[in-house]
Amino acid sequence: MKCQLCDNPATVHFTKAVKKSVTEYHLCQSCAAKQQIPTLGDLSLSAILQSLLGQQLGPQSEQLSRLTCPTCGIKYMEFRGEGRLGCPDDYALFRAGLEPILQRVHRSTRHVGKVPRRRRRGGQETELLALRQKLRRAVESEAYEEAARLRDLIREKEASDAAG
Repeated sequence: MKCQLCDNPATVHFTKAVKKSVTEYHLCQSCAAKQQIPTLGDLSLSAILQSLLGQQLGPQSEQLSRLTCPTCGIKYMEFRGEGRLGCPDDYALFRAGLEPILQRVHRSTRHVGKVPRRRRRGGQETELLALRQKLRRAVESEAYEEAARLRDLIREKEASDAAG
């Protein structure tokens, strides 16, 4: 098969799907490079993320490039190179750089799908942890009525978790 742009043999074959329109391309290596089409050797998770990140950042890239997470120590530029965040705090810290990527990849920046059963309980555990911390502070400040109310609320939530 010949390249669609010149007479050389086509060595790069890819399909572009946009909405319901599907187009196949057959190009030689040099025409693919001119069209900035990644070849199989170029495709890796970090290369794909780099491509996504590079297209989305624009003027805020300088600010983001100076960010470092105080919790795990990862720099935004490390994330760009590796394609992995270091800890949950990175989502908030690198939000300006992550939102355009999530919007492009998932068409949303908020999860709206199903939640695994084991994860559903995670919200209740976080709430119980927060209540226990409030209880401890109430006891330390000798606010015993508030502490009793919190204790009862914790017991009620634990009982409903055990039943559910």
